[in-house]
Amino acid sequence: MAGRPVEPLDFGVWTDHRIPQDRSGWHPLVRQFYEHCLSIAPPGRLPGRLAPERMVPMLSRMWMADVHHDPLRFRYRLYGTALVSSQHRELTGQWLDEAQPETVRNPMVRDRFRFIAETGRPTWRRGRTLWERDPLHRIIENCIAPLAADGTTVDILIGLVVLFDSAGGEIPGEF
Repeated sequence: MAGRPVEPLDFGVWTDHRIPQDRSGWHPLVRQFYEHCLSIAPPGRLPGRLAPERMVPMLSRMWMADVHHDPLRFRYRLYGTALVSSQHRELTGQWLDEAQPETVRNPMVRDRFRFIAETGRPTWRRGRTLWERDPLHRIIENCIAPLAADGTTVDILIGLVVLFDSAGGEIPGEF
C-alpha cells in the first residue's frame, strides 16, 4: 500500500513507523485485514474502499472513521458490535475527540491517527489498551489503514481490533 512520502514532521513514536515484513506473529484476522488492504490498493496509490464481502468474519471487530481536514478531526462512521460491547457504548456517528477524549491527551493515540491521515501509511500495534474498556479487556492488537477515494488524500481510517485478557487469551469477536 503506497502512502505519500513522509515529510520531516514529528509524529512522536510513530514518526518512523513501518509495518514489519514478518507478520507471522500477528493475530490471523489482523494479518488478513492488512493483506486485504494491500491487495486492493492500485499500484502506487491508496485503496479507495474495501470489499466487505471478503471481511465478514472481521466486521464485528472493525471501525471506520471519516477524516475531516482543517482542523484534523475524525468521526466514527461505523463501530463494530464487538467494540461496542467492549466499550459498553455505541460510538457510530460521534467525533473521536468527544467520544474518547483521551485521544487528545494521549500522544500515542493522537500522533498515530495524525500519522496515518497525513502520510497515508498504515500502522500496527499490540499492547495494553489505551482507552476505557471492559475491565477484562487488557491487551489489544490492531491495524489501522488509510482509505482515499482519489487514491492520494486520506478520507477514511479503517481499523481492525482484536482484544485479549490480561493472560493473553483472546476475547471472542461476538460476546
